[in-house]
Amino acid sequence: MASSGRHKSVRRRRKALLKAFRRATGVGAVPGSIETSAPAGGCRLTRLIYSAGDVTEEQLPDHTRITAPPSSEAVTWIRVQGQPDAATLQTLARVFGIHSLALEDVVNSHQRCKVEDYGSHLYVVARLPRILDDDSLVTEQVNLFIGIHFLISIHDGPDFLESVRERIIRSRARIRELPADYLGYAILDTVTDHYFPVIEQIGNRLNLVDDMIEDGVTLKQRSEIRVLRGDLLLLRRSIWPQRDAVAALMRDDCEVISATTRTYLRDCYDHTVQIIDVTEMYRELCADLRDFHLSEITYRSSEVMKSLTIIATLFMPLSFVAGFYGMNFHYMPELSLRYGYQAAVLLMVGIAASLTYWFYRRGWLTAHHTRRDGDHPHDPESAG
Repeated sequence: MASSGRHKSVRRRRKALLKAFRRATGVGAVPGSIETSAPAGGCRLTRLIYSAGDVTEEQLPDHTRITAPPSSEAVTWIRVQGQPDAATLQTLARVFGIHSLALEDVVNSHQRCKVEDYGSHLYVVARLPRILDDDSLVTEQVNLFIGIHFLISIHDGPDFLESVRERIIRSRARIRELPADYLGYAILDTVTDHYFPVIEQIGNRLNLVDDMIEDGVTLKQRSEIRVLRGDLLLLRRSIWPQRDAVAALMRDDCEVISATTRTYLRDCYDHTVQIIDVTEMYRELCADLRDFHLSEITYRSSEVMKSLTIIATLFMPLSFVAGFYGMNFHYMPELSLRYGYQAAVLLMVGIAASLTYWFYRRGWLTAHHTRRDGDHPHDPESAG
């Protein structure tokens, strides 16, 4: 029953990955078309306007309350929590001058991490990793529209930006004194930080599988290794494009990003590179564990076959002796011996004892023939 449950979990993860890549727009649709099944009012809209000396926050009842940012130096942050409907997206496009192609990418939430420059604003896509209740790993699309005095964040999933909001409300950091591009950096840095606990959990699971393989080979380990390989592949597909996206924001030709924010983006880029290094290392470790698992299965199978071969070899001469003296010919000389039965038994015991001693001297009855000085046969240190 437990094995069946694990297989169902693996199938659910595969279906989730396949379902994640489905376009909302049909074949042959006009570029920039917004086709979404989200109900009207299904998302939560929040507007936060802040400057160095003031901050205001309000909940917007619907998209009709979305207005252009004030002409002052204040930063307007529009948070769209949930899947926006077409009317909300069209209002955002009209008020903030967002390109329709970017809105199409918002609706099709299987986009890779990227940065698109539309002149007056940037469209940034990031992938947020999240572990579900059944321990499966998914990545959610985070959409950012960064302008000179505004930022729009669209995310369909649990709210992960509360820490950024608290920094603005409590004014405990420099975020209130810098333009909207720094807010975009703060959100990207928060997305990047969410990768570290996921990587740490995967490392713990790899160590657990390693310990389990040392204790014995089971089907559970094979399923866990397969799940880990899928999770690491998903992380790799998300974090590599994100590194390129952060690097694109650091270029000098990106006018929306200031020189001050580029300095902080270098730190975000460094964290992304660290995540890539650990992900690649864990992918290699996962491949080694898979090879070790298969090698251990092969080794145990060979041990079983060796034991069966030794038993069969021991019984081959005994079967010959028993068959030879079981022919029951009338003129066999040994049939008239008084102690012939005892002599035949002693002969078979002697043959079995001699073969057993010979096998022992050859090292075939112990593990020393395969494992030298207690080393594992698949340990690279003992292979030389």
